[in-house]
Amino acid sequence: MIALPFFRRDLPALRGGRVELRMPASSDFREWAALRTTSRRFLEPWEPRWATDELSWTSFRHRLARYRDDFAQGSGVSFFVFERSSGRLAGGITFGNIRYGVSQSAQVGYWIGEPFAGKGYMPEALKLLCRYGFDTLGLHRIEAACIPGNNRSVRVLEKAGFRREGLLRSYLRINGTWQDHHLYALIADDPVVAAKE
Repeated sequence: MIALPFFRRDLPALRGGRVELRMPASSDFREWAALRTTSRRFLEPWEPRWATDELSWTSFRHRLARYRDDFAQGSGVSFFVFERSSGRLAGGITFGNIRYGVSQSAQVGYWIGEPFAGKGYMPEALKLLCRYGFDTLGLHRIEAACIPGNNRSVRVLEKAGFRREGLLRSYLRINGTWQDHHLYALIADDPVVAAKE
């Protein structure tokens, strides 16, 4: 039987060389809203259609409640990604649909603010999250879905050691349109994981 320390109430925080990951808090609202506003055109092609109140305090409060519920139920864990040198919010990364039993898997999603894109922060954040998933949550498999034309995201996944496994037809509704996605995965016994980068 696998021990699942995930269900303890400790809120995780992960620290890398250039990024730090911690669960979102209400005090992050202004910085989050400002970064998402600045990055809107950069992010919209790759995300579900934004609601009219997407960047409101009420929407953010509901988002935090969902993050807390997912964490309490063991079905997900969400982090904001901060640049360590400045302490500024750079993006977000999430494990969702965490499953145990015969699966021991989760799906990962992430976003990065435009001012921080292309600087290597998200590959580092993804590696930190995967290490947490394998070592702390006891996962065996981590999956990610990526629109084929999203070259930046493809590079993030490949830098973190994910391998493309197939095509998911009309998989997610992104910016109002059903989109095909490539399925990527990282397995606990993949060589890149065993190397503990």
